[in-house]
Amino acid sequence: MPLTADVVVPVRNRWELTERCLAHLAAQTRAHGVVVCDNGSSDGTPEHVSASFPQVRLVELGSNLGFPVACNRGAGMGEAEVVVLLNNDVECRPDFLERLLAPFELDERLGSAAALLLDDSGRAIESFGLTVDRTLAGYPRLRGASAEEAQAVRPLLVGPSGAAGAYRRRAWEAVGGLDEGVSFYGEDVDLALRLRAAGWSTTAAADAVAIHLGSASAGHRSGWQRYQGGFSRGYFLRRHGVLRSRAAVRALATETLVAAGDAVVFSHDLTALRSRIAGWRAARGLPRSLRPVEVAFDLEIGFLESVRLRRGIYGEGRRRTSS
Repeated sequence: MPLTADVVVPVRNRWELTERCLAHLAAQTRAHGVVVCDNGSSDGTPEHVSASFPQVRLVELGSNLGFPVACNRGAGMGEAEVVVLLNNDVECRPDFLERLLAPFELDERLGSAAALLLDDSGRAIESFGLTVDRTLAGYPRLRGASAEEAQAVRPLLVGPSGAAGAYRRRAWEAVGGLDEGVSFYGEDVDLALRLRAAGWSTTAAADAVAIHLGSASAGHRSGWQRYQGGFSRGYFLRRHGVLRSRAAVRALATETLVAAGDAVVFSHDLTALRSRIAGWRAARGLPRSLRPVEVAFDLEIGFLESVRLRRGIYGEGRRRTSS
C-alpha cells in the first residue's frame, strides 16, 4: 500500500500566498491530508482557509509561537506515515508529493527526503536540502546553482530544508520533532543532525520540484531577523557541544568574525553578539544533543567558504513567511 502523508503548512498572514499554496496542493496526483497551523494571523487567514478549503484541517495557535511549535502542533494533528513540511510561499508541481514520497517506499531506514526548490524564475536552485560544515553551521544546499546541477553530490546533504521536506513519522517522533527552544532559524538543521545521529538516512529527491517565491520571503534584514538568527546559532552551539569539540577554535573564530562584521560593517550594532549570548544562555542545563556522525557534515567546506556562505544567509535577509 502507498504510504500516507500529512502536509503541514505553518502560516502567519499573507493569505494570498497560502491560497496559492493550498490550490497547488489540491492539484497533487498523490492523495494526502493538509494541516494549516496558524501563528496568530491578523488578516483573516483562518476564516479564509475554512471557507475556501473546508477539507483542510486548521490549527489556530492564537499568537505567534514560532515555526517549530507550529510545525510540531500541525504534525501532531495527523497520523500519516510521512510528515511533509511546506512553507506557504512554495508552489508545488502536480507530481511533487508523488515524487517526494517515492523514496520512502523503497527504504525502511530512510528518515527524510529533501525537495528541489527553484527560485521564481524556475531556472536556479533556491535550495536542495541543507548542508553543514564541521562547526555544524547549516547552509541552503546548491543555492544559486542552475537547475541542471541538481544531481551534484557536493556539497553533502545532511537533510531537508523545513521550507519543503518530508520526514518518516517514526523517525520524526523518535527524535522529538523540531526543537521548540528557538522560534526561527536553524531548527531544520538541528532536526537533520539529530536524525542522522539516531541512524536514519536521508536523500535528495531531484524530481520533487517546487517554486520557492523568493520575492515573498526576501527583504532587508531587520533587527528581529538578525536577533533570531544569532539566538538560534548560540543555542545550537551549546546543545550540540560544538565548543567542546575539535571544531571549537574554528567555531569561535567564525562567530567572532560574523558578529564583528555585523557590528562594524553591516548593521552597526551589537545584535549579532547579544543574540548569540542570549541563545547560549537559553540552552544552559539542557541535555546535549547526540553528536552527529561525521558523514553528516561536509569537511570540504573550509573556513573562508563558511564565512562567505554565512554572509549570504544573513546578508540577503531571508525570513520565513510564517514569522
